[in-house]
Amino acid sequence: MTATLIWILVALVAVGLYLSWTAGRLDRLHARIDAARAALDAQLLRRASVAQELATSGVLDPAASIVLYEAAHAARQTEEDQREVAESELSQALRVVFAETQQVEAVRAAPGGEAAARELAEAVRRVPMARRFHNDAVGAARRLRQHRKVRWFRLAGHAPFPLAFEMDDEPPQALVERVA
Repeated sequence: MTATLIWILVALVAVGLYLSWTAGRLDRLHARIDAARAALDAQLLRRASVAQELATSGVLDPAASIVLYEAAHAARQTEEDQREVAESELSQALRVVFAETQQVEAVRAAPGGEAAARELAEAVRRVPMARRFHNDAVGAARRLRQHRKVRWFRLAGHAPFPLAFEMDDEPPQALVERVA
C-alpha cells in the first residue's frame, strides 16, 4: 500500500513537472512573440519613416512624392486593426515608385540620394525578415497551444491567441538590385 502511494505521488510530481515545463515553454514563446513583434514594428516604422523622408526630400518627381508620402503617412498613423493593409499599400507604393531603374538612378544621382536609397533598400529588406521571425514564433506558439494538455489544463492562462502579421512585403526589385 505504501509503495503504491509512493508511485502515485511520483507520477503526480512527474506530471506536475511536465505541465510546469510546458507552461514555461509557452510563456517563453509568448515572450519571443512580443520581442519579434517589437522588432517588426521597429522595422515597419523605419521603412515608413525613410520612405516619408525620401518623399519630402524633393528628389522624386511630384507625383511619386505624393504617392509615397501618403502611403508612408498612412502606414505610420493607422490603427492596429488596419495596419496590415496600410503596410501592404506602402509596399505597393514603393514598387510603383521604384518600378524602373531610372527612378532609382535619379534618386542616387541627387545630393544625398545615394545614402537615402541605401537606407531605404536596407529598410525594405529587413521588413520581410522581421515579419518571418514574428510569424515563425506565432506558428510555434499556436502549434503548442493546440495540444490537448495545454487546452485542458489552461496552461496559456489569459494570453490572447497569437495572430500572424500578414502583409505584402515584397520589395521593389529595381531598388534592391541597384543599391545592393
